[in-house]
Amino acid sequence: MSAAKDLIAPWRAALYAGDKDTARASLKNITAPKAEFRLCYPFGDFDQAETFFDTAFTPLFQAFPDLERRDYLVLSGLDQDGAEWVGCAGQYMGTFSAPWLDIPPTGHIAQMRFHEFYRIENNRIVAFQGLWDIPELMLQAGAWPLSPSLGREWSVPAPATQDGLRIEGTEAEALATRNHIIAMLEAMKRHPTLAPEQMEMERFWHPKMNWYGPAGIGTGRGIAGFRHWHQIPYLAAMPDRGQYQDQIHCHFFAEGQYAGVTGWPNMMQTLSNDGWLGIAPTGQKVTMRSLDFWRLEDGKIRENWVLVDLLDVYAQIGVDVFARLREFNKVRSLSPIHNPIDYTPLEQS
Repeated sequence: MSAAKDLIAPWRAALYAGDKDTARASLKNITAPKAEFRLCYPFGDFDQAETFFDTAFTPLFQAFPDLERRDYLVLSGLDQDGAEWVGCAGQYMGTFSAPWLDIPPTGHIAQMRFHEFYRIENNRIVAFQGLWDIPELMLQAGAWPLSPSLGREWSVPAPATQDGLRIEGTEAEALATRNHIIAMLEAMKRHPTLAPEQMEMERFWHPKMNWYGPAGIGTGRGIAGFRHWHQIPYLAAMPDRGQYQDQIHCHFFAEGQYAGVTGWPNMMQTLSNDGWLGIAPTGQKVTMRSLDFWRLEDGKIRENWVLVDLLDVYAQIGVDVFARLREFNKVRSLSPIHNPIDYTPLEQS
């Protein structure tokens, strides 16, 4: 699958270099004429590479003049339907110098996690699905408008094995990895209808697993951390998880010991009880976009990188997170911040 990775390499390299014009031209060059771009809330869908770039990336470059993309995971493979995908995980970072989506600038370095999936046909991008952890940037700006996270908020690390950009493995290993993930998710659906032990967590998950959730949920360590800081409140609020599989479709693919999944949406359930993200039970069915990566070690999941479009969930139930953001921060300056290289030290008193 190296050809698929090679296709998007110039695009990734231009963003790493912070070269906006080259990045825009590169994306256009490797995209099919009728490609579909889907980006997290509030951006939406696009049918042209240039429109997608101008709407999403140009303002990001304006807010981060020294914008830099850092991938720590790039994998490729075929999904269950035979479609070819490349999945990337990493961070956009730079000096947060001007407001972006009404998030006040800080003048300091800031980062925003991304998970981006590209479907490739005939050596061209035909579909893109991306989640940016916008709430993570709100948190770093001290402009948090949501409930406190139950998990740990921190800078999510690259794979412990440091091989996310040079994944090795046979097709048989990739198939085994993909099957392990699908079997794990099938077992997960047994609860809460059945007792928690029916999920067979110890069969699928390493005892030292890390579950790296999005800002708003946070990271959990080990099976206990995963259950306490994410799964228990999640299932308590939406006990019908996994009952609408005929209305969604997921794309699973793997390479070596790594696997990825994307879907738009790939989850559907009802907010029937309290306890998740401080959201009151609405009795409303919501969809979720979750783009995930897993790494296996000794035949079990050791690391799981998860991004969920939480802002889209809030929008579905009528909560305008950005309006709340503006209310919290309406007395803060949204003027650009300039950090000159040459400066005069403060005189000592």
